[in-house]
Amino acid sequence: MPVKDVFLNIVTQNQGIIHKVCGIYCDTHEDRQDLFQEIVSQLWRSFPTFRNESKVSTWMYQVSLNTAITHFKKNKKRPDRSEIGKSIYLIPDEIYDDTFEDQVKVLHKAIAKLSRIEKSIVLLYLEDKKYEEIAEIIGITQNYVRVKMNRIKGKLKKLMEEEA
Repeated sequence: MPVKDVFLNIVTQNQGIIHKVCGIYCDTHEDRQDLFQEIVSQLWRSFPTFRNESKVSTWMYQVSLNTAITHFKKNKKRPDRSEIGKSIYLIPDEIYDDTFEDQVKVLHKAIAKLSRIEKSIVLLYLEDKKYEEIAEIIGITQNYVRVKMNRIKGKLKKLMEEEA
């Protein structure tokens, strides 16, 4: 199977990861679409270096979160130089229900007020990732993830009480 087909297959099967990252870092549908394309493009560029030493999901989270964070650091957008071309549009778009319960809306508002790294940790935590995997994805120690998560929980609780 050609490399491009293998890549598209992996991204199609795991696109929920990208949608979740886009959803937590972007407010508008257009911004989520732009970031989705940028993440897929970055995944394609880094695909040759993926050696199956970690889970595909771990690799995708690393690339997606790093891309999302650096996406907002840039003042100007660079033109897309990927070789994947129009194939990027062949990835079927999952339809997500945007009508969340009030508690989830309050949680999302609170999460939006967190720092970029805190958002990344919360996203992975909500995905039921173990501290060990979160540490590997984010690039910090497992112990620091625990400390950071405890602080984030307190911060979220306070922010959610203010929203309610």
